[in-house]
Amino acid sequence: MKFVLDEEKVAMLKQCIAQHKQKPGPLMPSLHDAQHIFGCIPIEVQKIISEELNESVAKINGVVTFYSNFTTEPKGKHVISVCLGTACYVKGAKEILEQIQDLLHINPGETSSDGMFTLENTRCIGACGLAPVFKIDEKVYGAANKDIAKKAIEEALKA
Repeated sequence: MKFVLDEEKVAMLKQCIAQHKQKPGPLMPSLHDAQHIFGCIPIEVQKIISEELNESVAKINGVVTFYSNFTTEPKGKHVISVCLGTACYVKGAKEILEQIQDLLHINPGETSSDGMFTLENTRCIGACGLAPVFKIDEKVYGAANKDIAKKAIEEALKA
């Protein structure tokens, strides 16, 4: 998926930043707004924030790349996160990840060509008692296996 800078969204972001500048510490709320408005914060958006807040692009990029909530690349409509923490890995998370890769023809960190799915692997989502687990958007699938993964992806395609 290619990022396109939309002028209407730029205007929305600038309006949000103007409001945040009235209070101390406007960078983080501005970044959250940018992530929400654009779905990612690529360098083009970072430059706009830099100009509006009179901060260096280097500082903004450092914050964007430090926090896992922010992304510089567009993500798919649905984000699939497969936990590869110890409990999940031992109970078969790698096989679930491979099944999802085969079904969607993408690797972790990639987005499907139709823009529907982004695949990520994560270290721990705090559901070790349900291992192995994966998430599609905010829905957690526990005690998962390859069949559950396939059905969950089919459900997400219908949504």
